[in-house]
Amino acid sequence: ALPFMYQFLAGAVAGVSEILVMYPLDVVKTRIQLQVGNGAQAEYSGVVDCFAKIIKNEGPSRLYKGITAPILMEAPKRATKFAANDEFSKIYKKAFGVQQLNQPLSILSGASAGAVESFVVVPFELIKIRVQDRSSKYKSVADAFFSTVKNEGVLALYNGLEATMWRHVVWNAGYFGIIFQIRSLLPKAETSTQKTMNDLTAGALGGTFGTIFNTPFDVVKSRIQNTVSQRILSGQLIDLELRL
Repeated sequence: ALPFMYQFLAGAVAGVSEILVMYPLDVVKTRIQLQVGNGAQAEYSGVVDCFAKIIKNEGPSRLYKGITAPILMEAPKRATKFAANDEFSKIYKKAFGVQQLNQPLSILSGASAGAVESFVVVPFELIKIRVQDRSSKYKSVADAFFSTVKNEGVLALYNGLEATMWRHVVWNAGYFGIIFQIRSLLPKAETSTQKTMNDLTAGALGGTFGTIFNTPFDVVKSRIQNTVSQRILSGQLIDLELRL
């Protein structure tokens, strides 16, 4: 296996490349999550409609507004996720007296890493959400950051922490758990090409299931983080989930 630093650098480059390609879809996702009303009352009827209306009414560049936040987040997020997952894997193997990581421990390690990761990503996510909103009053990521700190306090950057933690715990548990299961079911790779295909297959399925599992928490997170001057506690999170 490659040393951690090589894996980290490769992952960071891949992550930034992914952001550059996928960010417009993230903007659309946020817009749809933040809209109120259903059916005819909804501003956007779906992904394609949202894309078309943003480009028509706000211009194509609006699809990339706020991209600085996830780019700045990518390196610390990725380093935290995989370092924490490796460390928790060692801890749980020792605690349960096993030599190899099994699926339950893989899920537990991923979930634990997700909880740690959430503390890193919350401020970046909050700023990104506020800039992406259609009615956003912020000119840039920097403006959103300094305005939030000035008007709401530093701790406001951690609004939505609980929902973010649930999102990352659920996603990581699903991702690492599914990857472990898929890899065990796939034929053993005999060549580097087969190994790459196995990794791509496992990663794609892991990401798909992780996203399906965590989307409800992601919607709640977006709603909370776009709410100005609110101290979000556990009861408020449950209340928002019920109202959604």
